[in-house]
Amino acid sequence: MWTPQKARDFIDPSVLASLAGMPLMARRPMRGTVSGRHTSPTRGSSVEFAQYRKYVPGDDLRRLDWRAHGRSDRYYVKEFEADTNLRCCLVVDTSGSMEFGTVPEKPSDVLTKKNVTKLQYARRIAAAIGYIAVGQGDAVGLSCVADGIVKHLPALRNPSHLRSIFDTLEQIKGEGQTQLVDVLHELAETTRQGAMIIVMSDFFVDPDQLRSCFEHIRFRKHDLSLFHLLDPQELDFSFARPTRFLDMEGGTAIFAEPNEIADRYQSALREYLDRFSEIVTQTGVDYHRVRMDESYQDVLTRFLTRRATARGVR
Repeated sequence: MWTPQKARDFIDPSVLASLAGMPLMARRPMRGTVSGRHTSPTRGSSVEFAQYRKYVPGDDLRRLDWRAHGRSDRYYVKEFEADTNLRCCLVVDTSGSMEFGTVPEKPSDVLTKKNVTKLQYARRIAAAIGYIAVGQGDAVGLSCVADGIVKHLPALRNPSHLRSIFDTLEQIKGEGQTQLVDVLHELAETTRQGAMIIVMSDFFVDPDQLRSCFEHIRFRKHDLSLFHLLDPQELDFSFARPTRFLDMEGGTAIFAEPNEIADRYQSALREYLDRFSEIVTQTGVDYHRVRMDESYQDVLTRFLTRRATARGVR
């Protein structure tokens, strides 16, 4: 397994070591190119029996079940699940709002206000998942998106390709407006069927507009996962004095007294999150709401554990 030679602040070797023994499993059949650990939609050879079917001329005689023939005087062929690798497509939102963050890197950073932004948090998740996937022989690609696809690296199995992904993650900046709906529709069509697509974003989009994206991705036989990144201040709205709120994607600024708008803000937030949860449930998306004061190692441990226990869910 290739290991990074260059020190990068979004890669923690201790976290990678702790996650290394946890496999990244697909929840639905994957269309890979070589043998691997994931279920394939086609039949092949493995230890897991799939079904019987009637013999037709041309079938391999070695796969005939002679015991079934002895009981029924008919010829049946045993089919087994085929195992394949997967293509993991990492999608990182690089719009302007992803540069927001109020959680300190470490306690000593409180005074200097050195905070972790949503983009930095997304970098860590993407890098760790890419490392795990390549380590188990899967292909990994990366798409950085804002008002379009800003940067795209195709999914490759070559371990050295991971260096290119890390280089790209290191260089990206949060800027521009969110056009996530159009981008996800584009990725649904341009990504070859049967891939794992993992999106890291704050999803500043009307949830009802995202429904069609999720349905499109699922229709294309992709396994979709979402990491919904939310800063504690967005969730708690813990402002104590009059504040100027800036739109980080180019909109107008608003000066407001927090106490006067807190109730309306919390009501709108609950409505947004409830609607989002309803849509991802109805569309069968693997959804993870992430509060950014939580360790990303804990977030990934939960993600990998849920996938391992949900293997076979279609």
